[in-house]
Amino acid sequence: QAQLVESGGGLVQPGGSLRLSCAASGSIFTNNVMGWFRQAPGKQRELFASISSGGTTAFVPVVPSVKGRFTISRDNAKNTLYLQMNSLKPEDTAVYYCNRFPDIVDWGQGTQVTVSS
Repeated sequence: QAQLVESGGGLVQPGGSLRLSCAASGSIFTNNVMGWFRQAPGKQRELFASISSGGTTAFVPVVPSVKGRFTISRDNAKNTLYLQMNSLKPEDTAVYYCNRFPDIVDWGQGTQVTVSS
C-alpha cells in the first residue's frame, strides 16, 4: 500500500533548526518529483519546495520565504525525502507534509513544527 510517513518535527526556539524526514513507498517515490508542503493554523496547505528524481530543486514563493533557510534533498536508495530547516521563525509553525507532485497521493499524518520561545 502506497504511503507517506513524515517525522522529525517538534518544538524549537526562533533561530533554531530541525531536520524533517519523509519515508515513502517506492511506488510514490521512484522517478517522481517530491514536494514538501505545510499547513499553518487557519490556512490552506501549500507547496513550498520540490525536488526531481535527479535532484533539481525548486522553491515556491511563500510567506515567510524559505529560500536560503530550508534545503530539500532526497535519498533515492532509501526512498526518503528530507527537509533541513534553519533560522526558523515563529511564522514557520505548521504541520509539514510530503507528497508526490503534481500527482498527489493520499496524505500522511504530517509532522508538527512549532517555533516558539
